[in-house]
Amino acid sequence: MSAQIAFLGLGTMGSGMAANLLKAGHAVSVWNRTREKIDPLIAAGAKMAQTPAQAAADADVIFCMVTDDAASRAVWTGSNGALSSAAPYTLLVECSTISLQWSIELYALAADRNMPLLDAPVTGSKIAAEKGELTFLVGGDTQVFNIARPLLAAMGKNIFHIGPPSSGTKMKLVNNLLLTTQVVALAESLTLAQKSGLDLAKVAEVFAAGSVGSPAVKTMSQRMLTKSYAPNFSLALACKDLRYVNQLSTFVHAQLPVTDAVRERFYKANTGGNQDISGIYEDYH
Repeated sequence: MSAQIAFLGLGTMGSGMAANLLKAGHAVSVWNRTREKIDPLIAAGAKMAQTPAQAAADADVIFCMVTDDAASRAVWTGSNGALSSAAPYTLLVECSTISLQWSIELYALAADRNMPLLDAPVTGSKIAAEKGELTFLVGGDTQVFNIARPLLAAMGKNIFHIGPPSSGTKMKLVNNLLLTTQVVALAESLTLAQKSGLDLAKVAEVFAAGSVGSPAVKTMSQRMLTKSYAPNFSLALACKDLRYVNQLSTFVHAQLPVTDAVRERFYKANTGGNQDISGIYEDYH
């Protein structure tokens, strides 16, 4: 069954996600802050909205995929925000990586308006988004999840219902903590190997062949060795996520000394450019 969908935010992931909903036969209204991201989707059959409110007005389901708490809050509750026009019982799906605090607040705002909500952040690359191969980490009511699952399946190949509301948000932050920690450990390992006179190509080959060779280590080692730092997941976004991780750890009273060191290393490496997280390797040279 086709749905009337509003898709808000057409960045690195959002453009591919919206395109796959169109390919699945859904009617999609799109909104983005900048026009150039909208035009290819209009050509594919999407309808352009001038504001989140306009996109949401006739929607059965509203997806949001933006950068952070501030952008998400603006899309949902700002001037001409989606919540101002969405009808009761419209399904809301927040795919952005946001803080636990904002996730909890957004659930309360949705409940006040009789709107079911899922927090459903994703993992994967821009290419995975374009191919419909993202992984969804979903929090929320099981019945609501089951309703949304066919739509998520149009955009992803791995769909995990993590648990009750805000569980997806927590899982995404935990996931990105492990990712960023691996990146720092890899950068330091390669630095030690280089200063020890080892052949870095051989080092990367050994990493990839052994138990330490996670997909992240395999990908990031090649990026570091070839100095290919075009953004897939930027240092700036990683710093944002690590800030939300710190808020989560404080909220649940978890002491994470390694995480504290990783966060400070990322803050130091983030000098304002749009560089991939693998670029943290340059901070050691």
